Amino acid sequence: MESDTKRGIWRMVHAERAALADDLARLDAGQWDAPSLCEGWTVHDVAAHLVDTARTTRIGFVAGLVRAGFDFDRQNARGVERERGASPQETLERLRRVVSRTTTPPAPLDTRLVEEVVHGEDIRRAVGLVRSYPQEAVVRALRLQARTPAAFGGAKETVASVRLTATDADLSIGEGSEVTGPALSLLLAVSGRREAVEELSGQGVSAFTATG
Repeated sequence: MESDTKRGIWRMVHAERAALADDLARLDAGQWDAPSLCEGWTVHDVAAHLVDTARTTRIGFVAGLVRAGFDFDRQNARGVERERGASPQETLERLRRVVSRTTTPPAPLDTRLVEEVVHGEDIRRAVGLVRSYPQEAVVRALRLQARTPAAFGGAKETVASVRLTATDADLSIGEGSEVTGPALSLLLAVSGRREAVEELSGQGVSAFTATG
């Protein structure tokens, strides 16, 4: 059963990579240079980051982290620099080549869904594109982010004081002041995207306004 679950997760990851590559192929040069929802990165930068994370292996991740002085931001920046092509087309081709890869850093497999869905939205929302993500992918990513400490890009500390309830999925996480909204908006909010907080409601939303 565990193997079936892993295969199912990888199918979703590969589908999201392929869908994003197709969307990126529709962009013009100006859109590739647009600021993404990921602070400090352009759409092109986020695409390069996704190439880098798709290529990442367990050993490679640890080695890269050591070289970066255990600074995750520095490690990510180096990955973007390494995988960002001289042109959008070159980066897009690199992304297409890694669509079916199944390598990961030493982290839960659902982190691959977080990468593809959250960064997919970082790009799509920046250029006015919309995607209907598989509910399972969004829910699995949200559950993981809700139990991941902020130091590792999650929102465990924030979620400890609120109750997240999806309006479009059978999902409720935590105890405390209510925060309701679409599962995708909840995922983006717990991943630090302030833009998504406006799509939420409930007394607990202030927790994201303060820490998001």
